[in-house]
Amino acid sequence: MKRRSFLTGAGLVAAAGTVAAPAIAQSAPEIRWRLTSSFPKALDTIYGTAQTFAKYMAEATDNKFQVQTFAAGEIVGGGQALDAVQNGTVELAHTPSYMYIGKDPTLAFGTGVPFGLNARQQHSWWHFADGAKITNEVLARYNAIALACGQSGTQMGGFFRKELNTVDDLKGLKFRIGGLGGDVLAKLGVVPQQIPAGDVFPALERGTIDAAEFVGPYDDEKLGLVKVAKYYYAPGWWEGGAMLHLMVNLQKYNELPKSYQVIMANACEAANNWMLAKYDYVNPGGLRRLLAQGVELRSFPQPIMEAALKAANELYGEISAKNADFKRAYDSMVTYRGEVLPWWQLNEYAYDTFMIRTRGRS
Repeated sequence: MKRRSFLTGAGLVAAAGTVAAPAIAQSAPEIRWRLTSSFPKALDTIYGTAQTFAKYMAEATDNKFQVQTFAAGEIVGGGQALDAVQNGTVELAHTPSYMYIGKDPTLAFGTGVPFGLNARQQHSWWHFADGAKITNEVLARYNAIALACGQSGTQMGGFFRKELNTVDDLKGLKFRIGGLGGDVLAKLGVVPQQIPAGDVFPALERGTIDAAEFVGPYDDEKLGLVKVAKYYYAPGWWEGGAMLHLMVNLQKYNELPKSYQVIMANACEAANNWMLAKYDYVNPGGLRRLLAQGVELRSFPQPIMEAALKAANELYGEISAKNADFKRAYDSMVTYRGEVLPWWQLNEYAYDTFMIRTRGRS
């Protein structure tokens, strides 16, 4: 009886093992995905965010979920990243949604629009207001879903060959700028140019363009723009807080175990924080080095800022009249901005202003 009981018990253990192992395997399968970035490897903070995301995914899954990252141009060009996700060429892309306003201008809001939100406000609107919901409803038409995965903070206004004093100085200016910022400036006479990061320096050097913006001091130094244009303007009012995204093939995403979807969301949040913190660390040093190379800092004159704001509001009204999703996103962002700015003025802005004014006292 004892031997029979032992064999019976052993059989139950073995049977349990044969049932449990496949269940575990199904909940944590081996996955190998590819990610295309919209940026070159030389821009180690932006491209590094994709690498950081891939590292977090591997570490959180005991290397079961492996993501191989590719720079812009290795699989597809930076501006084709969403297309590559949509058609299944790759499963993932690291890219800003506003790069695809040609598909739908509503996608501008996922990254940020001229005179929109700063980095923290953009992150808040994305998660707690309508940002993610509206963006992903649009992206679903392109077989994709976006997760917040990177943030530059407020960007610089770019390098210019000549000083800007009046709104008239913008007329005929060939300016490398993307997103809706180019459409706003076009209303003021600027000729916006869409040029990939790797081609910005030669275009500015040859005089094909008169000015160029990219991100901030750290990246702008790497692009070498100070060598061919000495006036460096602030702020980049078209990107008060530029959010990047992990775009995932929607079909592939829906096939993932829920646990992997959760890990992916948390890996994106960690990478998002990494990118913003990295830029906050490296941009001050980048600015000091640019100043040592002879760059001359300028702020956009108030008349230009006011004219650009007026042009932006006109543009938003025109697009809203034609595109219901755009209007929904714009109304949501404006409502949120109206609610958050009084709080910001009372507390965050007041504190930052005081600390800037008294920074030499300790």
